[in-house]
Amino acid sequence: MLFGLAPLDTASPTGNYGDHHQEQSEELTARIEAAAAIDPTMVMILTTDTNNLRLMDRRLGGIAIADKMRAQISHVEHAHRHAVRPGIRAQLAHVLAETASLAGWQAIHTGALNDAWNHYEHAKAAAREADDPALIAYVSGEQAYVLMELGRPAEGTELLQYIHATYRDRIPARLRTWMSAAEAEGAAILGDETTCRTALEQAAAFLPDGDTDPDMPYLSVNAHHLARWRGSCLVRFGDPGTVEDLRSALAGMDGTYNRAESGVRCDLGHALLARGEPDAAQPHIQRAQHLATMTGSSRQR
Repeated sequence: MLFGLAPLDTASPTGNYGDHHQEQSEELTARIEAAAAIDPTMVMILTTDTNNLRLMDRRLGGIAIADKMRAQISHVEHAHRHAVRPGIRAQLAHVLAETASLAGWQAIHTGALNDAWNHYEHAKAAAREADDPALIAYVSGEQAYVLMELGRPAEGTELLQYIHATYRDRIPARLRTWMSAAEAEGAAILGDETTCRTALEQAAAFLPDGDTDPDMPYLSVNAHHLARWRGSCLVRFGDPGTVEDLRSALAGMDGTYNRAESGVRCDLGHALLARGEPDAAQPHIQRAQHLATMTGSSRQR
């Protein structure tokens, strides 16, 4: 430095690095104090906000609520990053995992697969910190769909099977239904009808009564949803019972799952065309196209 050879921004006794460090300390203190104001009531509010976004996503699709999603993820992430109390931090991690997982599913439907993968990596890390086996299994299972959409169904199915085998004794029955049905979907894509049917039978055997579990608001699986899944899988094998499965699934929809309804109508149109009934298929195809456009789902389009 004395010879004039050091970089100009190298710290020196006359530099202002002390002021810079002081600013950093003050900024961090302010953020930690802000996070300290978050109590169980605030966590409940953030959880409700994510649940509301989930309901809006089902009706409107991810594009319509993209700004709200970004704001929610940012808000929860900042709160979690600077939370000190272990109990509150774990609760915030749970909310963050659910929110990031929802963002991942939206990204799958818009075709932003790299974004989807990153959201799921974020969700898995948060779910592990929350120490919730069901949530870890769910977000990891959803990430397998990114592989399927990339044209790597064998890897996606293998991942689903591994997750299910790892967590089977620590997750609720409804989630086991979801995991088995997802495995069946992967097997159907691979053309493995025997494995697909076995997984669907397991899914039906695990399915409990009711539509949801209070501890898993992110998961909606009932008999109608399972019929939708069964129809979507077996339509690939020309199963004659597929049409009735899909009609049953359609009859059980309450008008709040617009993107899912688009998928059901796609499959039903496919099944009717396979049966040589193009006139019956056409209204379902048109309605599916309308819903896919409305919800911004390039996947369904």
